[in-house]
Amino acid sequence: MLPKLSLILGGASSGKSAFAEALVMAESHPRIYIATAQAFDDEMRQKVQRHLAQRGPDWKTIEAPLTTSDALANLPADAIVLLDCATMWLSNHMLAESDLATEQVKLLDALNACPARVVVVSNEVGLDVVPENALARRFRDAQGALNQAIAKQADLAVLVVAGLPMVLKGELP
Repeated sequence: MLPKLSLILGGASSGKSAFAEALVMAESHPRIYIATAQAFDDEMRQKVQRHLAQRGPDWKTIEAPLTTSDALANLPADAIVLLDCATMWLSNHMLAESDLATEQVKLLDALNACPARVVVVSNEVGLDVVPENALARRFRDAQGALNQAIAKQADLAVLVVAGLPMVLKGELP
């Protein structure tokens, strides 16, 4: 059985979302997908549709690009939640010019208070070169801080590289 809070990290196209989905699918509880992506172009809309079809009808999807904290507050205790992903959540708040510190505290508090078990997917952005511009460096630093805060709170943290999971904290069920 998955713990209360799990964090699945990885680079772009590392297999982290597929791994997280497999963890959730192994559970026999109601499945809820909290989507943080926003489809601003045709490619992203097609990607969203592919993911919806791939998950199938056994999932309830909640679109919450900015209101993820609110979505986490209203979930049944017997559910298992896949929040995909913290990176898009952060990007959305940066684009909206939100107070990132306040929003991060709200998200961490919501993860802690959520009655359901939650698996959070997030990009590990600290393994690349230092970005050339200030906005990209600000994003990288904010993402690193968010990942560290979620990992500290999580019972399970896994880094996925080339589709292979490496447990950083806790134990896989």
